[in-house]
Amino acid sequence: MRQRVSFSLTLPLTLLLLLCVYESCGGSVRNTEAIAPDISSSVNPQPFLPLLAPSPLTAFTNYSIPKLSGLCTLNFSAAGNMMSVTATDCWASFAPLLADVVCCPQFDATLATLIGQSSKYSRMLALNVTHAKHCLSDVQKILEGQGANDNIQKICSIEPETLTAASCPVIEVDTFESTVDSSKLLCACRKIDLVNECCDQVCQNAILDAARTIAAIGMPNSKGVNLLPAHSTRIDDCKNIVLRWLASNLDPSSANKVLRGLSNCKVNKVCPLVFPNMTNVVKECANGISNQTACCKAMDSYVSQLQQQSFITNLQALNCAASLGVKLQKANVSDDVYNLCHINLKDFSLQGQCCYICLNK
Repeated sequence: MRQRVSFSLTLPLTLLLLLCVYESCGGSVRNTEAIAPDISSSVNPQPFLPLLAPSPLTAFTNYSIPKLSGLCTLNFSAAGNMMSVTATDCWASFAPLLADVVCCPQFDATLATLIGQSSKYSRMLALNVTHAKHCLSDVQKILEGQGANDNIQKICSIEPETLTAASCPVIEVDTFESTVDSSKLLCACRKIDLVNECCDQVCQNAILDAARTIAAIGMPNSKGVNLLPAHSTRIDDCKNIVLRWLASNLDPSSANKVLRGLSNCKVNKVCPLVFPNMTNVVKECANGISNQTACCKAMDSYVSQLQQQSFITNLQALNCAASLGVKLQKANVSDDVYNLCHINLKDFSLQGQCCYICLNK
């Protein structure tokens, strides 16, 4: 029986983090008199009406109307509210911390949906490099105007070439639909189970099949494409084309849900943390622990370096713990240091540190 767990970081968690930081810094409410009604003897008293609370994002979002290039033909309104969702998920201060888990998957989904929705009229599933530069710049400006980080492209490793077909030979909708079993693809991906999809891979397999089919176009031996690994450059580029086609055949909200669900499966497969040098841990913990206090101090210091890198999901933390365990074993650390030093999954991520601060104020 599969355990059904949701791994997405939501806005309430972010607001909780802000509250923790605010209160831990001694935040207070000032000028409370300003919200009281002005009552003087020279005027008739006015009834006291409670003020409507501002949006929780108001204090942290700098809304502005950007000046766009005028050279991008993408229909930004066709993406519905995805632009504002992306701006929220890529908040200026939090984008680097939430990059792999929240910001970049949402940014990728928005770009795919923008191109997909626009393909209904352009009949093209990719942009040329020049057009892509203008569009990517405009998207960045729109998101910045809604409070997003001004460096999302670098944070998420998005280049203008990302919006092109790259090495995939198919960019026209008509060619795609005449080559791929589009009804089968749409049936598999129109609505996905956000938990079971990561295990059953129904939609992912349909996307891979479609990508292999269009990747075979132009190859001297059509069977040769089946020999390419699932994550070869040509296959990956064609997967992007498939995702844009899917986004064009779903409403923006459904497209976002499907694309984010697929990205969650991808995100949770790997550990995004970078493991620093383990010299001190090996020195204190390898070849049998002679001083448990010194070993645990070294482990705590090492894990704290990992913890400060990023927010990660529970599954990512599990993968990171397993990866670190393998590295420790290879370094002759044979004792169960996780148990001895009371290290658990939350210790591998910033959210564990946040919870510790909030609960131990």
